[in-house]
Amino acid sequence: MTLVNFSHTPVMLEEVMNKLLINFSGVYVDCTAGGGGHGEEILRRTVPEGSLIALDRDPEALKEVSRRLVDYKERLYLNKANFSELAFVLERMEMYEVDGVMFDLGVSSYQLDNPERGFSYMKDAPLDMRMDPSQKETAAYLIKNAPKNELSSIIKKYGEEKWASRIADFIVKKREQSSIESTGQLVEIIKAAIPSGARRNGPHPAKRTFQALRIAVNSELKNLEEGLTAAVQVLKPGGRLCVISFHSLEDRIVKNFFRKQVNPCECPPDFPQCVCGKKPLLKLINKRPITPEESELNANPQSRSAKLRVAEKL
Repeated sequence: MTLVNFSHTPVMLEEVMNKLLINFSGVYVDCTAGGGGHGEEILRRTVPEGSLIALDRDPEALKEVSRRLVDYKERLYLNKANFSELAFVLERMEMYEVDGVMFDLGVSSYQLDNPERGFSYMKDAPLDMRMDPSQKETAAYLIKNAPKNELSSIIKKYGEEKWASRIADFIVKKREQSSIESTGQLVEIIKAAIPSGARRNGPHPAKRTFQALRIAVNSELKNLEEGLTAAVQVLKPGGRLCVISFHSLEDRIVKNFFRKQVNPCECPPDFPQCVCGKKPLLKLINKRPITPEESELNANPQSRSAKLRVAEKL
């Protein structure tokens, strides 16, 4: 087993704390416990009465959070769960309302840094990509079994990859000859599929395809929509929802979800007044997403694509 460095630099820490913590004796949920950075600060700032419910589907992440936050264990409640299960987790705890919910989306650095997890296109490893290692379907399983048109759709939709159809075609032809079991094999297939001229500029040629497969394997976007719905359901009036996203697909879902909760009316625009009866559930705290300050970008370049959106329950 590879030893993993769980060092974690929470993104936009001050911005999140300033927007999230409306009640310093309240109950907060970190739906993506990860390395425990945001959770630690929530607990530190809500001494002595505030509490944190932390969710993660990765058991290694929960072990790290438990170790890192041992000084706060009396106020920390860890749950191995997907954030789409938020409402069920709280119901099981007989906790029906909370003061704030936060999501820090994307792959944790320790998952990328551990080659055994198969998330990185920079290291040769088993083609895994599961955030929950107990889940049956791996990236290798998807590559082996998905029809060509499904692979193409996944790579195009979730990776926004121009060469999706060609990459899917190369994968199918290769798997007919031999099984594709490692990240290194997949990277070479992607490189062969993308014309050399298109590989000269821009990000690593495998970046978009690996992102797409990871999203598909872990049902990330579907789970995000369900998690956001659950978060609004469990928030107290006046409670805050903070979401940090790292790529356009996630941010688009968050933006559209907030917009619909702020203005759910389905009446035609020419109606003089609303007759559908749908009432707003949220109000925006910031109309535009918050992005990292220049100082944070210099200290933590991985934060460069981060966007923070914040809303409050009415």
